[in-house]
Amino acid sequence: MVDVAVIGVGMIEWGELWQKSLRDIFVEAALKAIDDAGVDRVDSMYVGCMSSGLFVGQEHLGGVMADYLGVVPIPSTRVESACASGGVAFRQGLMEVASGMSEIVLVGGVEKMTDVDGGGATYALATAADQEYEVYNGVTFPGLYAMMARAHMDKYGTTRDQLAQVSVKNHENGSKNPYAQYKMKLTVDQVKNAVMVADPLTILDCSPITDGAAAVVICPVEMARKMGKQPIVRVAGSGQASDTIALHQRKDITYLSATEVAAKKAYEMAGVGPSDIDLVEVHDCFTIAEICAIEALGLVEKGKGGPATAKGETALDGRIPVNTSGGLKSKGHPVGATGVAQIVEVTEQLRGESGPRQVKGAKRGLAQNMGGTCASAAVHILEVA
Repeated sequence: MVDVAVIGVGMIEWGELWQKSLRDIFVEAALKAIDDAGVDRVDSMYVGCMSSGLFVGQEHLGGVMADYLGVVPIPSTRVESACASGGVAFRQGLMEVASGMSEIVLVGGVEKMTDVDGGGATYALATAADQEYEVYNGVTFPGLYAMMARAHMDKYGTTRDQLAQVSVKNHENGSKNPYAQYKMKLTVDQVKNAVMVADPLTILDCSPITDGAAAVVICPVEMARKMGKQPIVRVAGSGQASDTIALHQRKDITYLSATEVAAKKAYEMAGVGPSDIDLVEVHDCFTIAEICAIEALGLVEKGKGGPATAKGETALDGRIPVNTSGGLKSKGHPVGATGVAQIVEVTEQLRGESGPRQVKGAKRGLAQNMGGTCASAAVHILEVA
């Protein structure tokens, strides 16, 4: 298998991008990645997107984006795995380069979520849950994650303040990220006293509705060396796994089993363990999701995610910085783009290009992206070669 490097990254500022279309924001991010890579061709392309048909009425994104990026007739494929679409798209691109089928592959993620009203967005997002057993009975994702939070609190003693601290930390990081949708800082009291969405989660425990895109360019490590890329960021590990789509069918709704399995595969491939990771981007669609994710990744003991967050272990200057980008909570969550944006953040950190949110001496980072309540998960480990 060919070793693969990330040689180009591209991001745009995320938010409510009323003046730009779905194709506009994808092409903008893709061109930035291509320019950053310094390449004059792309052999193949993957587009991570959850539900462009429901959000903007446009399907067939492989063809649409290849057309508007001006790279036809290369193969271009749309990848869908709910909110893990970006991470799974990256994995597909990785496998294409690693197999030797292509040399230079562009992987992008995109979602335009604000062109529908709140009800339309809720409907589109709910398609990632079990329609017959969850959605039909009126459960939305805030409700599902609220049940996970309440169960975690009952089982491990996780507190409301510890949940809120996830949001406070991520907004602190996001305030330093020029691409973030919400750059304001928060306090624990502000999070706790915000409008209740699903007890115990307030609106400030929830990631926002976002328009956004991100892109990366990958190629063989040896090609990157010949191009003079420094430092070379190598994809050391990759893992993907699935779980039951309905929350009630799981043995333990407080634990993200698919993340654990995907992480074990990535750790094994990279030949490292949790203690070897310098920074992590996790899928904090809700504050409880980050706590569950760091436990499933083996970064903290099961049930200790809340206390670890409250103690500052996951802060920018902590033992294991988590969501240096601001995460989904502050940076935003255009669902199809999130997984690719995580790769962008980890790559920039390993290059030493993250400015005021730079993790000192970062040599290895991990990205965890999941769909729904983690019915699908993708984990990638990147390192300086």
